Amino acid sequence: MAAICQRNRRNFFLPQLKILISTTTTTTHQKFNQTLAGGGIQLESKSEQGQIEFTKWRKLDARSFGITGSVIPLSPWLVMRRLRAKGFEAYLVGGCVRDLILHRIPKDFDVITTAGLHQIKKQFNRAIIVGRRFPICMVSIRDTVVEVSSFDTGSEQVGENNNYSVPRMPRQYDEKDLFRWRNSMHRDFTINSLFYDPFKNIIYDYANAMADLKSLKLQTLIPAHSSFEEDSARILRGMRFAARLNFTFSEEIDTAIRKLSQSIQNINTSRLMVEVSYMLSYGAAVPSLNLLQRYNLLQVLLPFHAAYLAQQAIKQSSETIQMLMKLFSSLDKLVSCNRPTHDSVWVAILAFHLTLVNNPQDMLVVLTFASVLYHGKWESGVEFAKRHVKAAISYLPEISDSDGGFILEDAVLGERVKNLAVQVQTSPHMLIDANSLHEMTSKLSGATSSCLVFISKNMVKNAVAFLDILVNDVTSLNTKRESLQIDYRSIVKGHARETRYVLGAIILDTLGLGDSLAVLRTNRNRNECPEMVDKKRTENSKMRQRDHKMSIAREKLQGKDMIRKEIAGEDRVSQHVFRNTISRKRYGDKDEDSGEARGRRKRDLDSDILGSKGKVEEKVTLYSLFK
Repeated sequence: MAAICQRNRRNFFLPQLKILISTTTTTTHQKFNQTLAGGGIQLESKSEQGQIEFTKWRKLDARSFGITGSVIPLSPWLVMRRLRAKGFEAYLVGGCVRDLILHRIPKDFDVITTAGLHQIKKQFNRAIIVGRRFPICMVSIRDTVVEVSSFDTGSEQVGENNNYSVPRMPRQYDEKDLFRWRNSMHRDFTINSLFYDPFKNIIYDYANAMADLKSLKLQTLIPAHSSFEEDSARILRGMRFAARLNFTFSEEIDTAIRKLSQSIQNINTSRLMVEVSYMLSYGAAVPSLNLLQRYNLLQVLLPFHAAYLAQQAIKQSSETIQMLMKLFSSLDKLVSCNRPTHDSVWVAILAFHLTLVNNPQDMLVVLTFASVLYHGKWESGVEFAKRHVKAAISYLPEISDSDGGFILEDAVLGERVKNLAVQVQTSPHMLIDANSLHEMTSKLSGATSSCLVFISKNMVKNAVAFLDILVNDVTSLNTKRESLQIDYRSIVKGHARETRYVLGAIILDTLGLGDSLAVLRTNRNRNECPEMVDKKRTENSKMRQRDHKMSIAREKLQGKDMIRKEIAGEDRVSQHVFRNTISRKRYGDKDEDSGEARGRRKRDLDSDILGSKGKVEEKVTLYSLFK
């Protein structure tokens, strides 16, 4: 009888317990979804899609890596502060966090926020939304542009295909971690999935990216084959990161690239142009070209130059450097990730080398061509070229063996330099015409190639337009240059004058005259006229004053930890210390022990800092106290 009662009791309570568990779970998930929906993410639990690996989640103190708010430029700081003031979450995300951890200067600082794109646009006077597949908001602050993305965009792009079951959340994590994790899983590589909250000085890692950074290995967030099938451009992005950061590929990525290398032909040509430009314009052109060549991608993107390198590798010894690689090596010496060049420079290098391969020139002609570009003056260029022609390094087949250039008169030399400039201007049409490219490549390699054309006509036109001044009348060229230092603000915009100077410096360094250029720059600085020296001193003084003012402004905006905590109201002890610091600045130390002085300080600070003026006014008051 007892057994029957026990069985009946079990049969009665078991269904009720199941209903209770089901109801509780459903209610909890509904609250989860509502909370995440408010942050711009819709999450549904589907166990068949996989479990969240909480063991990979990390919250790290940014200061342990030497990262503080002082390393962030003013523009992204202003963007994040404005968004935070409006009640939105805002983080630095992606490559900038990776580079800060590796103690490299980031190319740019990307911001991600819980605000929608149109909400972001409303907060700033100069902001536009761009992009179709992955739209972002481009916010202009002074002379810089900050890319701001939204968590909403990632959730809209994913739809219902990548849902994960949500087990019990560990105690140290919350819903904010969940939507940060969800966004990180939509990225390409683990090292680009990091978030940095500069207000709390916390780095969020949800994919074990720190282990990959430590081992200098590139890993995809999802299986590499699936990742590259989803977006073939990730193959080129992975090569760019490996080349720039000196990372190695995982075995999985290596296999996937070899299987899917030909899929890059399906990438939109404009995006191909952007990816190749990122490879060649930021100081890692040579390792990028080596990786492209290793995985047989160079013959897809630049078939003629790939055939040239293959041919030269057979003819020359392993110690010999091909002129093409030496040209890009010289480019890498001049630019870097934070000081890039315009894409017209590497297109001009390809056009110049293409010209020499098809029509080799005498050493004096090539040297004079480069020297005139560098000096900006015919007489100085010819004089430098004739003085260093015997010391220049010769390359085959680009430089002919003829020694007639040593006895050329200036008029004849000028005509041949002009002809070389004309050929450099006309040769790039082979890079944008598939038939010409196919014919020219087959002559070198004897085999057919894909002859993919991704360089636009406008790009080629802009890349060689700087040579017009040589084509018109090279012997009358006389453009003054105040300094022999590169103006990186001009070169990144593709200004013709700076492009001529940089291309001339690259060719001269390739010919082995880099040391002579260094001596020339030193002598130029010593022999400058007094007026020029005074002008440069004045400009440098103004620049130092401007930088000093900007650094003070940055300290006021970024502040020390006490300022940020005071505004956020996070730490009462810091508030107390902060109040005393401000009061001593305003009233001095002599009356510090006076009860009357303490009362006066407290009343003034309460009205200034804790008054009902709003968050923005509080910040302004705080910063004004440091003046």
